[in-house]
Amino acid sequence: MRRVKTVSRVLVAVFIVLIVASCESNNKSQADHEKAHSEMTDNKTQEKAPHADEKVPVNHKISIEIIDAYLVIKNGLVADSKPQASQGAEIMLAAFTNMDLAHLPETTLQQYMEIHESAKEHAEHIKKSSIDHQREHFEILTTDMIDLVALLGTDKTLYQDFCPMANNNKGAFWLSEIEEIKNPYYGAKMLSCGTVKKQIN
Repeated sequence: MRRVKTVSRVLVAVFIVLIVASCESNNKSQADHEKAHSEMTDNKTQEKAPHADEKVPVNHKISIEIIDAYLVIKNGLVADSKPQASQGAEIMLAAFTNMDLAHLPETTLQQYMEIHESAKEHAEHIKKSSIDHQREHFEILTTDMIDLVALLGTDKTLYQDFCPMANNNKGAFWLSEIEEIKNPYYGAKMLSCGTVKKQIN
C-alpha cells in the first residue's frame, strides 16, 4: 500500500514538472514570436522612413528657365526686336522639354500638360512670325504663363501688368520681372502704357 502511494506521489510530481516545463516553453515561444514581430515592424518602419540625408520631395514649381525664357520674349517685344523675341521662344521650347515632371501629382500633371501644349504652340509661332504676330501670340502665351504660375507657383518675384489698349482695346496682361511699366504690346510707341495689377511673391 505504501508503495502504491509512493508511486502515485512520484507520478503527480512528474506531471507537475511537465506542466511547468510546458508553460515555460509556451511563454518563451510567445516571447520569441513577439520579439520577432517587433523586429519586423521596426525594420519596415526604417525602410519607409527617409535617411537623414535623403531629400523629401517638395511642391514642384515652374522651371525658372521657362519664366526666364518668357521674359526674354517680353523684353524683345518691349525693344521692338523680332530676333530677341524669336530667341526667347526657342529657349522656352527647350526649357519645356527639360521640365522635370517626376513629382507632379496626376491631376496637376494633366492640367500642366494642357497648358504646356498651348504655350508650346504659341512659342513656336513667336519663333517664326513677324513682330506683329509675335505680339498676338504673346498675349495668349501670357495667359498660359499666368495659369502655370497659379498651378505650380514660383520663387521668382513677378509683376502682373495690364494694358487697356492692347487686343483692340479689350486689354491684355503680361508678366514682368520689374515694377516699372514697359509695354511689350506697343514697344517704343507707348512704352509706359499700363498699370501693375498685382505682385507675385
